[in-house]
Amino acid sequence: METKITCLHDKHVALGALMSPFAGFDMPIQYKDITTEHEAVRHHVGVFDVSHMGEVDICGHAAAHFVNHIFTNDVLPMKNGQILYGMMCYEDGGVVDDLLVYKRSDELYTLVINAANIDKDIAWLRENLNGWNARICPWDADAFGQLAVQGPEAERTMEEVLSLPCRELTFYTFKELPNPVVTDAPIIVSRTGYTGEDGFEIYGDKAFIRNCWDKLMAAGVQPCGLGCRDTLRFEVGLPLYGDELSEDISPVMAGLSMFVKLDKPEFIGREALAKQKAEGTQKKLVGLELQDKAIARHGCQVLQGEQVVGEVTTGYRSISTGKSVCMALIDTACAQQGTELKVQVRKKTFPAIVVKKRFYEKHYKKD
Repeated sequence: METKITCLHDKHVALGALMSPFAGFDMPIQYKDITTEHEAVRHHVGVFDVSHMGEVDICGHAAAHFVNHIFTNDVLPMKNGQILYGMMCYEDGGVVDDLLVYKRSDELYTLVINAANIDKDIAWLRENLNGWNARICPWDADAFGQLAVQGPEAERTMEEVLSLPCRELTFYTFKELPNPVVTDAPIIVSRTGYTGEDGFEIYGDKAFIRNCWDKLMAAGVQPCGLGCRDTLRFEVGLPLYGDELSEDISPVMAGLSMFVKLDKPEFIGREALAKQKAEGTQKKLVGLELQDKAIARHGCQVLQGEQVVGEVTTGYRSISTGKSVCMALIDTACAQQGTELKVQVRKKTFPAIVVKKRFYEKHYKKD
């Protein structure tokens, strides 16, 4: 399969970014180093090229009810300009993907889906469209791009560097703005992100996104790669599909039940998820703090005594806290905070203790 590129690929190469395949795209992993980029987002501002993400419009008279049918959260009470996070699930409660839903009008919703799942998600949507008066319209990936401007200085950067009015936006809201580059292609600015910091995501045509990138680079904003995107989201307990969510890891197991609205009359996977919430699950996603400098990576076994009770989904030495921590899917019987376990890293085992999955506090603008 041919590797795809984003509309900013040449600019990443010109900056000397370390490039690597990710979800079928050739993407920047880092520019300077992961720590420098991570710290820029935590304390100042950084920008990510996230044009590899997928966008799909659901439109038509039954758009709202169709989205509600395939989505665990409840879109019917949404107002225009609001965003919801949730999952698409299989009948057994396993996760097809986690995604954002943007309500643009009563008959237009935009789904933002994970890059690695674009083809699978669109096929799933089409498979379940029968009988619904709605249309599925994927965005042209070659025509659009997306930037994420993240960090405590994100608002000032958006307003002063990019001249994008955004101060009135609160967390998980968006607005559409006229495009100064291509007049018939409006842009979307949302107060969202995947870092645990205040920030914005910008959706627009290629020319506009390239123009924004150039302005940000000229202003000295730190370009950030997917390496620190992972360390940032991990520290605040945000899941990554394929690690903390999957066909085998349900929202209930992952501790995301708040995004599963069982008071809706129906949605795909509702029965299975209701049973899991009522009866509990055999496995649960937890945080672990290693009592050593060892770093537990994805797939490392977690033990209680000599018995294997689970495995690590993501692990790092937290850049913000300096602690060696990980998220792990383990037996619910030993998932209580304070439980002492062990993690096997290569041929050695290291003591660990169950802690909250959020290793670093989020700093979103809620009001």
